[in-house]
Amino acid sequence: MAQAQTKTKHVRIEEEDESLISALPTREGWWEPFFLLQGFWLSPSITKSVMVLRDQFHPRHNDISLATYPKCGTTWLKALAFAITNGSDHPVTGYCHPLLSHNPHDLMPKLERPFQHLTRTLTLGRVVHLCREPKDVLCVRMVPHQEGAPRLVHRVDRAFEFFCEGFSFYGPIWEHYLGYWKQSKMEGEKGLFLNYDEMIAEPTRHVKMLAEFLRVPFTDEESRGAVEEVVRLCSFQNLKSLPVNSQGVSKRNGLENSSFFRTGKVGDWTNHMTVEMAQKLDCIIEEKLRGSGLTF
Repeated sequence: MAQAQTKTKHVRIEEEDESLISALPTREGWWEPFFLLQGFWLSPSITKSVMVLRDQFHPRHNDISLATYPKCGTTWLKALAFAITNGSDHPVTGYCHPLLSHNPHDLMPKLERPFQHLTRTLTLGRVVHLCREPKDVLCVRMVPHQEGAPRLVHRVDRAFEFFCEGFSFYGPIWEHYLGYWKQSKMEGEKGLFLNYDEMIAEPTRHVKMLAEFLRVPFTDEESRGAVEEVVRLCSFQNLKSLPVNSQGVSKRNGLENSSFFRTGKVGDWTNHMTVEMAQKLDCIIEEKLRGSGLTF
């Protein structure tokens, strides 16, 4: 009886959400109409996800969320966090480490919602946010997917204009950055703000920092080699070379595993963006972040 009542409740909630979604403002999207929810233009699937999570997700005080704007190093951060927090059960030097046989996204769940929809999580738990140079983020999104995968955009210039307007899959990139940046400044014990470019330059230092925040710090003895092993195991080159990440489909989201590994290079935007485009986006980002202390 209880199970039937729960099912009925979920059906009712879904019907109410569908009704609310249909009443939201819409506009032309990247490849489908987008809905305006709490100041963010979101795709239909993400809009529905946000509403479901709003109704059914109940974070705990000890939850840790990994928050990234798409193409900011999400896969890498998941791999690092998994390796660090599960070090006692899965030594990074072991031949059977889960990261050798599982895509990082299959080892850690994903919640699709922007910063403004994470207020309960931020109040109760802790958040690790990873940002990246906006020009590189945009260019990774503009690079065509493999044959057979959905095309995100039809024209590079249209994608660029959308991005500059702040009209993207999870809203304006600067809103994401600023939300987590401000939280990390006001409540340092609850928010760790990382920069992809800086992590690439000094991975060992940042892995130690991440472990401290996750409350599983490396001991002095471990630091002599364990940190370097985590960096090696989770490196872009190593993860991309594994069959599990170059073949097959992710169990959690149905995407090709290889789609999570592009080039991983810092500054790759120079190969895809004109000087004029770069200058325009730089000016927009500088204006949006002015006064916050956050720069790129």
